[in-house]
Amino acid sequence: MWHIMKWYASFGFQDFVVCCGYKGHIIKEYFINYHAYQGDGIYDLKEEHSRAAACRREQWRVTLANTGRMTKTAGRLLRVREYLRDEPFMLTYGDGVADVDIHRLLEYHRNNGKLVTITTTQPEGRFGAIQMETDGTVRRFKEKARKDQVWVNAGFMVMEPGVFEYLGDGSEMLEDSPFEVLAANGQMDAYRHPGFWSPMDTIHDREYLEKMWEQGIAPWRVEE
Repeated sequence: MWHIMKWYASFGFQDFVVCCGYKGHIIKEYFINYHAYQGDGIYDLKEEHSRAAACRREQWRVTLANTGRMTKTAGRLLRVREYLRDEPFMLTYGDGVADVDIHRLLEYHRNNGKLVTITTTQPEGRFGAIQMETDGTVRRFKEKARKDQVWVNAGFMVMEPGVFEYLGDGSEMLEDSPFEVLAANGQMDAYRHPGFWSPMDTIHDREYLEKMWEQGIAPWRVEE
């Protein structure tokens, strides 16, 4: 989440609303003690006091909203409507990083006139494609390249307030009826992102991304 917020902030967006659910108390604890986690801590055991040493202060305003442990994504969005000030907003999930050009995404959204713009990308190929006969004889094997992959929703979405009319009672995932109806009504557009994107759904994903970060080659890294 911190990586995603740093990326948005690098484009000048500093106001965040976090939809807390499962382990939301850990997210709250992190931001309450943000400077202690990010900087050095000075602990005087003799005098029995402590303080955080000077560290870089983010210009962020973070609203941590309790949206329920089992709430579906449409319901989470409904529960934070009061914090969105009835104006266009950006929405993303907290399980992937990318180097999406946020300014270009917003420009694309403003030009297409739709209620929702989703960022789409073609993930890196992970599996080889096999063409075989009914008896199992392999006739063709091809390692799937990125350009051969389907386009997927990479998050990094832009939405108009009118999207709330499509969320019903909030009992569904956004990708179910809300997005299906938006698409059927011609109210959804796709911004194609050709750059880096990676989910962090598995231990393998985490190790892959952490290695990139440690080696200083993470495309989403923001220079201070």
